[in-house]
Amino acid sequence: MLVRDLNTYLAEHGRASMTDLVNRFGASPDALRAMLQMLIAKGRVARVEAETKCGGCTKCSPDTLEVYCWLKAA
Repeated sequence: MLVRDLNTYLAEHGRASMTDLVNRFGASPDALRAMLQMLIAKGRVARVEAETKCGGCTKCSPDTLEVYCWLKAA
């Protein structure tokens, strides 16, 4: 997988959770975070707060609450 593939996926889908990205690309969360950091530095992607009505029960996987949003092409 290349950063370009991740860039294209987010551009097409608008936003995705870490769980979505792991399932799509079959890469580890740490590897994806490193690639996402490159896209964040270029101003193409931002990490956003997940839209949940969380009551703090801690039953959700943290990866489902880690969401990345497409911003624009640089």
